Amino acid sequence: MIRRMVSASRYIIAIPFAFTFLFALFLIVYQSVSVVRTVFTINSIAEFSVASVKSIAIAIIECIDVYLIAIGAYIISIGLYSLFIDYDAPLPRWLQFDDLDDLKRNLISIIVAVLAVLFLKEVFSWDGGRDILSLGLSISAMILALVLFIVKFKSLPKAADHRQDD
Repeated sequence: MIRRMVSASRYIIAIPFAFTFLFALFLIVYQSVSVVRTVFTINSIAEFSVASVKSIAIAIIECIDVYLIAIGAYIISIGLYSLFIDYDAPLPRWLQFDDLDDLKRNLISIIVAVLAVLFLKEVFSWDGGRDILSLGLSISAMILALVLFIVKFKSLPKAADHRQDD
């Protein structure tokens, strides 16, 4: 009985799966509406100056940033589903996860991309008044720490490697 209960408990992951999936869906729809509004705003700009083009570029970068976060939530939701609920779900190879470490590596890759887009947005909006170098160094340090984390995970043996045959 306990064995069946423990086996069935994996379905509790349906809760974070559902919420991360809904969060991804919400962000995609919300940002898509924002993109449509941005396009209409671009069409209403009468003058094409360096400042207005820079403003448009920043808006596009912000849109990309939100989409990246939405894609990250989607990938996490699919990863949770495939790892805990339906291991044989028909997914493309790039969306298949063998263990939680694969999911962590994927999440870290998305975080690195979001940090890079965040820095790019700051560079585009830089007015010379803020210390952008310290921001760049801080983001670089974070990315380096995340990359080292991924490299360390790759070098560690998998949990399955420690199991002994009964």
